[in-house]
Amino acid sequence: MATDFVTNTVNVKIEGRVATVQMNRPESLNALDKEMIRGLTARLKEISISDDIDIVVLTGNDRAFSSGGDIKSMLSMKDESDFFPIMDCINELVITIYSLPMLTISAVSGAAAGLGLSLALATDYILADEKSKLAMNFIGIGLIPDGGAHFFLERRLGEDKAKQLIWEGKTLTASEALQLSLIHEVASDYKEALNQKIEDWLNKPIQAMVKTKKILAENNRPHLLKILEIEKHAQYKMRQTEDHLEGIKAFVEKRKPQFTGK
Repeated sequence: MATDFVTNTVNVKIEGRVATVQMNRPESLNALDKEMIRGLTARLKEISISDDIDIVVLTGNDRAFSSGGDIKSMLSMKDESDFFPIMDCINELVITIYSLPMLTISAVSGAAAGLGLSLALATDYILADEKSKLAMNFIGIGLIPDGGAHFFLERRLGEDKAKQLIWEGKTLTASEALQLSLIHEVASDYKEALNQKIEDWLNKPIQAMVKTKKILAENNRPHLLKILEIEKHAQYKMRQTEDHLEGIKAFVEKRKPQFTGK
């Protein structure tokens, strides 16, 4: 029996022991604004206290998992004092995903970029459609990755490869992301592959798997919290740079930015 919970920007569907959390701003390629960030955190916290759910799937739609932070929201921010509360919301969401007492899967189709990719990296398993595109592309607007990306990328790739990925900011195909060990699986029919993965996990001693996750997450949590706090203050400084202003202007004008290192 399925149970559906629908809000303006986040949909939740519960089928048996599986909860699917869908980002639902298709007109913006699921760009993460404050409302969606808060909605995701609230829904995930509700799920976290359930004794009946063993697997949580985070997903978007066919066009995009999430294109990242909402640049339109960034442009409309009139008061810089709003920045830290928004970053605190992002950090709370990341910690919530990472600490969920269930196994988590990101089902990626279309674009997973910037903060959207950071959220995917916070889950236990990333399954991507073969046509999807992934990018840690903050550098294109003169910013640094946030959402714990420094923590997750260093863990998956090692320090050197993480730096190169961040500094290049290039868009990767799903196959390229798999070769880098950035994601776990690529499928021609990712919905069928997702169902197979869920069935596989449900037929395993899942509580033992969750216990291992909890032990590792509890050990790593202090470092993730520290990285999130460092990212928050570093990002604030990057927002004051001339390169960031140029990056945003170039994005709006749909041209290549001319960075000066200032």
